[in-house]
Amino acid sequence: MKPTAPALLTLALANFTLPTFAQDVFLGDDNVTLGKAEYSPYLDQGYPDRVYFGDTHQHTSFSTDAGMLGCRLGPEEAYRFALGEVVTSSEGVRARLQRPLDFLVVADHSENLGLAPMIAESNPELLKTAFGRKVHDLVKSGKPQEAYKVWGEGMQTRQDPLKGNDSITRTMWERITAAAEKYNQPGKFTAFIGFEWTSSPEGNNLHRNVIFRDGKAKADQILPISQYDTQDPEELWQWMSDTEKKIGVRLLAIPHNGNLSSGLMFDEITLTTKKPLDRDYAQRRMRWEPLYEVTQMKGDGEAHPALSRNDEFADFETWDKGSFGTTIHTAAMLPGEYAREALKRGLAYEKKFGVNPFKFGMIGSTDSHTGLATTTEDNFFGKITGLEPTGKPERYDEPITGVYFDDPTQQNLARDSSASGLAAVWATDNTREALWDAMSRKEVYATTGTRLMVRVFGGFDFVEDDVQRHDFAKYGYQKGVPMGGDLANAPEGKVPSLLVRALRDADGANLDRIQVIKGWMDEKGELQEKVYDVAWSGDRKMDANGKLPSVGNTVDVADASYKNTIGDPLLLAYWKDPEFDAKERAFYYVRVIEIPTPRWTTYDAKFFKMKLPEGCPTAIQDRAYTTPIWYTP
Repeated sequence: MKPTAPALLTLALANFTLPTFAQDVFLGDDNVTLGKAEYSPYLDQGYPDRVYFGDTHQHTSFSTDAGMLGCRLGPEEAYRFALGEVVTSSEGVRARLQRPLDFLVVADHSENLGLAPMIAESNPELLKTAFGRKVHDLVKSGKPQEAYKVWGEGMQTRQDPLKGNDSITRTMWERITAAAEKYNQPGKFTAFIGFEWTSSPEGNNLHRNVIFRDGKAKADQILPISQYDTQDPEELWQWMSDTEKKIGVRLLAIPHNGNLSSGLMFDEITLTTKKPLDRDYAQRRMRWEPLYEVTQMKGDGEAHPALSRNDEFADFETWDKGSFGTTIHTAAMLPGEYAREALKRGLAYEKKFGVNPFKFGMIGSTDSHTGLATTTEDNFFGKITGLEPTGKPERYDEPITGVYFDDPTQQNLARDSSASGLAAVWATDNTREALWDAMSRKEVYATTGTRLMVRVFGGFDFVEDDVQRHDFAKYGYQKGVPMGGDLANAPEGKVPSLLVRALRDADGANLDRIQVIKGWMDEKGELQEKVYDVAWSGDRKMDANGKLPSVGNTVDVADASYKNTIGDPLLLAYWKDPEFDAKERAFYYVRVIEIPTPRWTTYDAKFFKMKLPEGCPTAIQDRAYTTPIWYTP
């Protein structure tokens, strides 16, 4: 069915100001003064009033797979870089963000945390162990790759080479928490405490980043769990539960890279017991994992073209080859790897046992192992130190996955890396507490590195003119729910509608279109999806098949440049579900797509006078994915 004509609503940027876009009022705030009229209408404002951009997945030299592969930047440098300072990379290249981030999580791998810095310092406690002396001497004699191989063998067998030496780990953990405390500036910049639990059964990616709401005083009372302790996410959740009870801390975990999990990330059975998912599993998963990192350097995980055949934008920065082990990747694994498919399957689970195990919000982050949270195409410092922008051929050609295979169909190369992504959080303040709470309630969205702004409200009583209200957010909260919210039991004759505002990155590309992705379970119990173009730039018209023409492409490949002569800076949409059935479970999320811009490989080719490899994309259409709004009958 053709979307309603009013869905195409665009305004000139000159007629639009950011405060209008971000205005929120929360009438239930603790500071509300009842029964007294006061002039200023913002005294009682308590809803999220702006979006904050950050990275929940940054690695430094304290991660062994970063520090022993050349990264010399630690947590302090990572925070300084995120704050906007000039930092010299481990390869000697000066780097700076165009604009500072609002928050950062240094999420170093918990397995032998801080091993590389300890080797560099000839740490006396480390040298008391046989393993420590061995890797130390290899590194100091100029054989870091051999030292890394020795460590990697222990990781593969899950035999902790430093078992029984908790004091070593504690020293390094407390350095990380001290850096977070030093750079945390409530109201200006948030330095979260966190770590990555690196579950890798048979080399398949089940990694989670664990984020603390609290500060150093509580975090220092524990040591991070690692895959030496367990590879089962259910045991991670139990550790989180026990830790919260023990020290009064608040935790959440964020999985990532299901595309490299060989179908395990959103599997239909549990990892260890191989039992079908049940209500208890669903409740625990959503208690501890409210978010999913849907886009990052190791590929985009929103959708796959083989699963979403009618989605022309589904094949975006796709990594669907191999993993970090010896498992051969097959098409049968795809349904357990991608977010949209998981969101759909969650509806069926909810109908079956009353709880949805895949009712997650969506964010992006980097997974950078350089200490540098770079996410724009023209400032991409690579996945690891050896792939920083120095003009070396491995910047394009180094295998990242499938390293145990000579078969290129099982390998992703460095050129496939994405300059992605960012977590966008609608919150009341730039503090650990406010940002963590917003993540917990899923009022977040993902971007592939751009800082475009998106806001979505869903409800039953919105009308077309509401998208242009001056009190857009206040009204959205009063009459509906934000992204991450729930609609239930549609009133007789009512249909869910969405209000959407999207504003381009102030220093980035214009917008091509706004799309609504709907997933639902039909009356036969079959899972369905459909992509609706609901607002777009220019005067394009849909063809007879409901397809919107391309926005065009202004990218000059030789010059690695583009022009904002196509697209619009602002798009607004009012959309009503034209195929709504009040008896069917559904979700709706928004995808905002920018016009084409040069890919990082194109910028590199110009700067270093390198030849682009055959088949390497010259342009990219960056985008944002919002957390869904769910409908339950």
